[in-house]
Amino acid sequence: MGEQPIYTTRAHVFQIDPSTKKNWVPASKQAVTVSYFYDSTRNSYRIISVDGTKVIINSTITANMMFTKTSQKFGQWADSRANTVFGLGFTSEQQLSKFAEKFQEVKEAAKMAREKSQDKVDIRSTRIDLNNDTFDFKDSGPSSPGSKQASSFNGTDDEKIFKVGPEMLLMKTEHESTAQQSSKWEAELQSLREKNSMLVEELQHASTNMDVCKKQVGACKEESDALRQKIAELELQCQEAAQEQQRNAELLGRVQQLEAELRDKHQEVENLRRQAEIIPQLMAECDNITSKLQVHTHTHTHTHARTHTHTRDEKSFNNVVCT
Repeated sequence: MGEQPIYTTRAHVFQIDPSTKKNWVPASKQAVTVSYFYDSTRNSYRIISVDGTKVIINSTITANMMFTKTSQKFGQWADSRANTVFGLGFTSEQQLSKFAEKFQEVKEAAKMAREKSQDKVDIRSTRIDLNNDTFDFKDSGPSSPGSKQASSFNGTDDEKIFKVGPEMLLMKTEHESTAQQSSKWEAELQSLREKNSMLVEELQHASTNMDVCKKQVGACKEESDALRQKIAELELQCQEAAQEQQRNAELLGRVQQLEAELRDKHQEVENLRRQAEIIPQLMAECDNITSKLQVHTHTHTHTHARTHTHTRDEKSFNNVVCT
């Protein structure tokens, strides 16, 4: 059946800069299709991505690979065969998590396939070693009629193998165990090498990020200092505005006080004006009363004079009569 896609998603593809081993270089101008493929013939898994007619990812997944999430929407893995590091930028955290889970699943499947293949190779090598040992045992003996008779008497190859001494079988068993252990050690060593390479790359990436963070922190610090200075200036302006507002309130109170005094003065002036309008009338009434008083005084004086004259005449007449 050949290779078949088992999972497909879309992401922005990046590769590590081969010259600096630090910076990311975009491998696609936009988000492209990234797929997991399974080859049933070779029992292998690959990640493949094509941008137009250009293959930008062709990475065979091994049991020693590791997919690392470096941010909420970005992940990467190292491919020692391709001698590069691939990076994928997704549009959401869910897509990144799904891709990482699929990577782990495919990695475990590749590991199991490698172990099965290793077991088959070990079985074949064991059979070959046993056959070679039997042949050596057959030829190593002296070429005597007795030995030929023993060989013909032994018959089948299995019986010949059974005739091998226990020391030889023990050595074979130890050799097989050592070979298997050596294979495991080599696999672990290769895994440690790949992990070390990934750690070095991650350390370089972290160092680059640290430099960027330091620059950003420096810029933020400068911006923070500028904002503090601006806040101090604004606080000073607020204090001045508060003082000006207090002065304005005092002036407003003074203006209101002066307006009240001015209203009182206007009221006094109005009262004086009304009084001034009444004065001519009062003066006229005063003149009238004065004239009346003068007339009354003159009349009273004349009457008094006449009365006094009449009284004097009566007294004279009485005197005359008495005489």
